[in-house]
Amino acid sequence: TNAIYGFNNMLSKFLREEQPDYLAIAFDPKGPTVRHEAFAEYKAHRPAMPSDLALQIPYIFELVRAYNIPLLLEEGYEADDVLGSVTKEAERRGFTVTIVSGDKDMLQLVSPQVRVLDTMKDKVFQEKEVWEKFGVKPAQVVDVLGLMGDSSDNIPGVPGIGQKTAAQLINQFDNLENLLAHLN
Repeated sequence: TNAIYGFNNMLSKFLREEQPDYLAIAFDPKGPTVRHEAFAEYKAHRPAMPSDLALQIPYIFELVRAYNIPLLLEEGYEADDVLGSVTKEAERRGFTVTIVSGDKDMLQLVSPQVRVLDTMKDKVFQEKEVWEKFGVKPAQVVDVLGLMGDSSDNIPGVPGIGQKTAAQLINQFDNLENLLAHLN
């Protein structure tokens, strides 16, 4: 019951401290996603979820429902993709958004209206913190990750390019597409 207990503690603390007007929680669906279709090796080396954790997931879903919080689970799409879509729509409608996640991919969504709260590290990421972490603007994080790779997702990146070089290149060329257009 450790995951259920920990999830409930994080959720109740967030509700108590942030008092959001609106809230939804996204989870990854079972099975492959569009990312797996685009790149067969996506997360290929990641071990399966431990069975004792997998057994707790349905109870976490029930807990979310008991709080009367919408549970977002879209077949074929990771929770990150769903959160990104919801965030962009909420931002377009003028909402201030807090994404609660420790996933560095979420940092690309940071804007004057969007912040990321990593509850595990008790850290808030706004534009300044994204710059301090990656050396680029939030919208450029995805380009830096593409260049340097991401071992957690089994994304190979460009050999010999780490975070510092990737940030320098993206700052020089603004984005990955422009960099590729000027390889010489």
